[in-house]
Amino acid sequence: MTTMKLIVVLAAAVVAMPLALAHEVVSSPDGHIKVTAGLKGGKPFYSVARDGRAVINPSYLGFELDKGSLKDGFEVIASKRDTKCETWTQVWGEDKDVVNHYNELRLCLRQRRGAKLRLDVVLRVFDDGLGLRYEFPKQAGLGEFQILDELTQVAMPVDAQAWTIPTQGTTYYEALWTKAPLSQKPEVSTPVTIEVSDSLYMVLHDAALVDYASLNYTPRHLPGAAVTLVASLTPWKNGVKVYGHAPMATPWRTCIIARTPGELITSRLMLNLNEPCKIADTSWITCGKYVGIWWGMHMKDYTWSQGPKHGATTANTKRYIDFAAAHGMKGVLVEGWNYGWDGDWARDNKFDYTKPYPDYDFEGLQRYALSRGVSLIAHNETGGFAKTYEDQLEAAFSLYERMGIHAVKTGYVHPLMDEKEDQHSQYGIRHYLKVIEAAARHHIMVVNHEPAMPSGLCRTYPNLISGEGFRGQEWNAWSADGGNPPYHVTVLPFTRGLAGSMDFTPGIFNFANKAMPGTHPQTTLAKQLAEYVLLYTPWQMAADEIENYEGQPAFQFIEDVPTNFERTVVLNAKIGNYLTIARKDRDSDNWCVGSATDETARDLDLKLDFLDQGKSYTARIYTDGPGADYRTNPYPVTFTTQAVKRGDVIKVHLAPSGGAAIMIVPVKPVTNH
Repeated sequence: MTTMKLIVVLAAAVVAMPLALAHEVVSSPDGHIKVTAGLKGGKPFYSVARDGRAVINPSYLGFELDKGSLKDGFEVIASKRDTKCETWTQVWGEDKDVVNHYNELRLCLRQRRGAKLRLDVVLRVFDDGLGLRYEFPKQAGLGEFQILDELTQVAMPVDAQAWTIPTQGTTYYEALWTKAPLSQKPEVSTPVTIEVSDSLYMVLHDAALVDYASLNYTPRHLPGAAVTLVASLTPWKNGVKVYGHAPMATPWRTCIIARTPGELITSRLMLNLNEPCKIADTSWITCGKYVGIWWGMHMKDYTWSQGPKHGATTANTKRYIDFAAAHGMKGVLVEGWNYGWDGDWARDNKFDYTKPYPDYDFEGLQRYALSRGVSLIAHNETGGFAKTYEDQLEAAFSLYERMGIHAVKTGYVHPLMDEKEDQHSQYGIRHYLKVIEAAARHHIMVVNHEPAMPSGLCRTYPNLISGEGFRGQEWNAWSADGGNPPYHVTVLPFTRGLAGSMDFTPGIFNFANKAMPGTHPQTTLAKQLAEYVLLYTPWQMAADEIENYEGQPAFQFIEDVPTNFERTVVLNAKIGNYLTIARKDRDSDNWCVGSATDETARDLDLKLDFLDQGKSYTARIYTDGPGADYRTNPYPVTFTTQAVKRGDVIKVHLAPSGGAAIMIVPVKPVTNH
């Protein structure tokens, strides 16, 4: 071959490369999931199949920018592959060790015309699903830019049933999750939990939400699918979705793919798509349980503001500290302790996060708490005034750190931040991260109420320990519809719970409600115990007024149940009907089990295949007692013990909206002296 002919052949190979790369396939490590990605007519797309069956039909990708459209006219200029298999340890969580095993495909795209803008599409495929994100490389012609729309699609082959909450008209993500075909849904917030068939369950969400807008999806009827979900980002008030600057990476768009509902709960895909921990020393991040001066406000026994019924007094707080110390609890939350609650606090913007009311000896109470092995949890309500809070962060967190307070519960009870921007817009996301980072510098853990929807940032910043973003226990105090419905607890772990830990605040023992008699927990007391296992958070609250725990044998389970786990196993589940979860304590060989049902009474068999072979255990079982019924008699609880071993079956009867809670403890061998 002559030199000239060789040059021609090589040139032809280079020219042909974009065509050869137009469609590429990347598989999960086990080979069951295959993702095809590339270009169709110059438009970026991807599709997903499991065992040869389409899970997501060809779905288009791209953006509308102020610099122009990034949805077509592309060529593939390069592709790159990577793989990783590692095991990392969570600071806290539902499992101690997490396997992070994926295959990655990166498609480097460039538009053929105009400014020839570049865009990378990155796909990571795990055995339990995939993550997709965009990266804007550093390039001439794309410095600062505005995202006017993200065009990510999820084209569903079938119009499947889905559990969702609507985006519009829902404040703080506090709505009831309802089930209906995707085509009948309005714009919905993520997570979106989809029941395709008895052997195919999917969850759509995002991961690593940093300096971007929260993700929603809008169902549309487009060619090539039964229904197509199109990304709909929460905008700034001027309509811009995201302000960006290249180089920049978006959050991951995630899809968990599972064969059973339980596999959704045990997936760690979202966490794996977040960056590793950025906090060098995490020894100050702990787990535990707490009580608080809170439920009494909802029952109108106390007030948040000053006056004759002020709840946050020195004497009252000491009672709660003494109770916590006596029952092995680590924290006491006190709401209404600081200046700013008087008047219209959501309007007046007068919160002071270092100045206590005169009847609350803040520093003296913390010294007293520490002397009893307890600590205060500082409550910081902002009323949505993010800038005011940011201006005081350094002073407040410095004070708390000096006092030995390592946990703060934040609140944002106002649908707009600073009375102008949606909490879930890029404006709000930036604020929440600023608080988490400031807290980390001062060794403070954050429980975020009225939050952004969690996206796994607790891996990167494990001081973000819990949050709200759902209808919690407080709705059982004042909601005009009577409280959370019986199915609520059997849905949350498959929806909001897949986004991150939940500060549900379980443990109400007195269902009488003087303030709103028709509203109360729509559960039995045994189901309140089960919530400590089913609704995960590393800091669990015993939410009732402490007087209501006196003389209650069932309170022993709350004392005993751990909050940091080695392993999580789902024993049985049907979304919206029933659920049983077993969790192994990280600090002992104990297991705890929680089981709950909707309004239908059930008899369930709990097979103990998760126990160690050859060990003997004692099961301490709390179940609904005779005549228990959430409508007429929620209180009966039966306590029994049972010798068990691996492979045994515990049979439990769950009353209407009832539950069961079990502690399984190894039998200590008898030693001869």
